[in-house]
Amino acid sequence: MENYILNEREKAILRNVIHQFILTANPVGSRNIARKYDLGLSPATIRNIMADLEDTGFLGHPHTSAGRIPTDKGYRLYVDSLMEITDLAFEQKKQIQNRLYQDSADTEDLLRISSMILSDITNQLACVTFPKFESAILEKIQIVQLSSKRVLVVLSIKSGLVKTITLELETEIDAKVIERIQSILNQRLTDLTFNEIKKTFGDRMKDADDIKNHSIIRLFLDSADKIFSDANFTDKAFITGAKNILRQPEFDDAENFQSIIELIENKDIIIHIMDSKRPEGNTVSVSIGSENPSEILHNYSFVIKDYKVGETVGILGIIGPKRMEYSKSIAAILYIADILTSELKKKQ
Repeated sequence: MENYILNEREKAILRNVIHQFILTANPVGSRNIARKYDLGLSPATIRNIMADLEDTGFLGHPHTSAGRIPTDKGYRLYVDSLMEITDLAFEQKKQIQNRLYQDSADTEDLLRISSMILSDITNQLACVTFPKFESAILEKIQIVQLSSKRVLVVLSIKSGLVKTITLELETEIDAKVIERIQSILNQRLTDLTFNEIKKTFGDRMKDADDIKNHSIIRLFLDSADKIFSDANFTDKAFITGAKNILRQPEFDDAENFQSIIELIENKDIIIHIMDSKRPEGNTVSVSIGSENPSEILHNYSFVIKDYKVGETVGILGIIGPKRMEYSKSIAAILYIADILTSELKKKQ
């Protein structure tokens, strides 16, 4: 019954079962639904409909309880068409604004604060990744001499982020030559994206006769993919809220507790899922349980939204048990992504 279409009564009962399960974390019985929600149906009728919802795969039946719990299929229908996304409360919006509207905060501070706010509001784990640099626009290059054969290259991005990389040279170099190379690099590369620089670096240096054969330029040419890449940032993210998510009743169970600790410590898998599920445009992606590729994530849901820093894009994510308050999580991530994008734009 993969394509079974629910009628309005079935939808109402599924919605209310999920609401009640999100609220209590306990399997939901028909009497509970009849008492809590004014559906005009008897407990017996509700029980029969819940049995039908179990037969069609929208509800499950734990062995130790007479009540039902939502399945991944049930949660998916709920998120796609049954829930209402309510706006954040005025007080919560003010709290977010007060914490993010900080003129003195640099880009990294804003990303870290955003992750903390997202976790505090949703009581889940939150993750904010650094922007991808393929479309980052170079603001300036600085070359700092560390020794006669060693230099530090500092790439300042218009988003306010900075990337550094150390280069080892084959021959010695003096300060005046470094100054000349730095000047020409800035003249020819400033305001280009990293992708454009990687593809056209050699062509842009062809007529720079006095420096094009210098060891630094040759090193830039040979290492352009490494220098103008995400290498410093692909694995960089702020993950916050361990204390918040561990308050969820799911983690009173020792096995679940161990599972979430392992997930918190495995930053790479969180970043990978968020990258692979990143939505296009101004939308939110929700990945539920078995929709996640790794088995260790089948008890969790991800709510994911991108944010923009100029032309570069990073990701905000909420990670929690499948029994999360999806409506509130989506409202929070939409609002914080919007405020974060706005604040980062001011720093360009």
